Amino acid sequence: MRENERLTRRYTSEILPIIGPERDIPAPDVGTDERNMAWMMDTYSVNAGYSVPGVVTGKPIVLGGSLGRNSATGDGVAIAAREALKARNIPIEGARVAIQGFGKVGYWAAKAVEKMGMKVVAITDVSGGATGFATIDELWDGIKEHGTLANIPGLDRITNEELLHFDCDVLIPAALADSLTGKSSLGVRAKIIVEGANAPTTPSGDDVLNDKGILVVPDILANSGGVIVSYFEWVQDNQDYFWTLDEVAERLNKMMMRAVSEVHELSDTKGISWRTAAHAIGVGRVAEAHKLRGLYP
Repeated sequence: MRENERLTRRYTSEILPIIGPERDIPAPDVGTDERNMAWMMDTYSVNAGYSVPGVVTGKPIVLGGSLGRNSATGDGVAIAAREALKARNIPIEGARVAIQGFGKVGYWAAKAVEKMGMKVVAITDVSGGATGFATIDELWDGIKEHGTLANIPGLDRITNEELLHFDCDVLIPAALADSLTGKSSLGVRAKIIVEGANAPTTPSGDDVLNDKGILVVPDILANSGGVIVSYFEWVQDNQDYFWTLDEVAERLNKMMMRAVSEVHELSDTKGISWRTAAHAIGVGRVAEAHKLRGLYP
């Protein structure tokens, strides 16, 4: 822990000139958590001479963090999955979901889709995976007792590759990048893929999935819930006024639904994939703002 803290604080001290509540704002990702963000905030604040909670997001609640931030990415993935099911006219209740990854994104996505009425039928972590469980809470209790999915007795075993090819309505790759390659995508049987991880699909994999008629909700849309609630945290820190969990959840739901709707509409209008539509909307907004601002000097 001490080495982790020293590394975090030293790294923060080196990037002090380029971060700040009105500059660049770090947030947690793979290998970091709210403790790292607390150290970063403290290091910046000590150098500033006063407390600056808005310099980072994903902080502990007592240091200006936001309720709902820990689950935000997974919650956003679940909302994207729900809206994609609607777009494909697939009933939400009882929709079968397979999830690769049972960490910060996969766990919360699993909890959220289950709450929406979907059924998580298969899930994997770094040790392997399982089917045949009743609920996510049951599975999580098993992990707390036995350490990994592979060690939980009484479940049907499944590999990561088998999970990618599992017969389901929604596949959520929520582990690391490049899971769905040109080769592994050939066996995908899901109707919808919701990218919980960053870049889980390679370009060749994307081509295969598009040719198969599988709807892919791209990462920049599907897993944006974490960034959205990071923005909410920054807003709350600046206002020094903090929202309830219900307020955070309601605002996240509205923003995700609006974003998915815009991508869906452009995709249908132009006959392009959701990934292309999402990128087109993002680039288009930047281009429009740049044109309106003009060039100076």
